[in-house]
Amino acid sequence: MTISVQGIAELRALAGKGLGHTDWLQIDQSRVDTFATATDDHQWIHVDPERAASGPFGGTIAHGYLTLALLIPLMSELLEVSGVRMSLNYGLDKVRFPAPVPVGAKIRLLGQVASAEDVPGDGVQLTVDFTVEIEGSAKPACVARAVYRHYT
Repeated sequence: MTISVQGIAELRALAGKGLGHTDWLQIDQSRVDTFATATDDHQWIHVDPERAASGPFGGTIAHGYLTLALLIPLMSELLEVSGVRMSLNYGLDKVRFPAPVPVGAKIRLLGQVASAEDVPGDGVQLTVDFTVEIEGSAKPACVARAVYRHYT
């Protein structure tokens, strides 16, 4: 379920609140191959299913940075912001990849707003703690703190 907020005041009010979780998203080999081409990262653990079958993960796995890149579309499932002039991805802190995402697995995003602070230029900085879960796995695929800036 998407949370919709209108303007800076409603963004500020999100401090300390949970954003819930997205629907599950299946990671297929085509997505991994496309990411490999876009980033020129063709390591066999990602793109060679035959070789990867006898490798350490028993099959191909998604790039950690693919999982991280998916924060962008997945975040839009959690939070819709309107009534602002501009929204920016300001940065990331504390990014870790505790577990690999096997091709064919499903992931989802959980979000918790850690803080909402005013910034110069009539803006608010929203800091969000994310966990990317893997269906059926005790360990997450990714944990990160993302920082967004929204301006009126």
